[in-house]
Amino acid sequence: QVQLVESGGGTVQAGGSRRLSCAVSGAPVNSLRMGWFRQAPGKEREGVAAISTIGTTTTYADSVKGRFTISKDNAKNTLYLQMNTLKPEDTAMYYCAADDRLGAHWLDLAEYTDWGQGTQVTVSS
Repeated sequence: QVQLVESGGGTVQAGGSRRLSCAVSGAPVNSLRMGWFRQAPGKEREGVAAISTIGTTTTYADSVKGRFTISKDNAKNTLYLQMNTLKPEDTAMYYCAADDRLGAHWLDLAEYTDWGQGTQVTVSS
């Protein structure tokens, strides 16, 4: 059973940066396709970024392209999301997710079976 624990959330001013972490247990991170999702109050959960099992392929939502970077650290068995130039509209609960299948639509919630509990990011204007 894969377990995911997010950390790194908090309050940051617009234009600032934040790095989220997702500690993985139960499987090597390089055996999992992984993603970051977010959900703002009153909105549906949406895909933000995803990364392949060995970390060579990434994909991003248009809203975060050029500002967010997803990465893995195999030695620490951890997934990261580096968020730069944050905007108030980035305010949301951020979740990491994992799946051991290849998948087709990596920013689709249905493509993931394991989820963390989330970490809140609030961007003040």
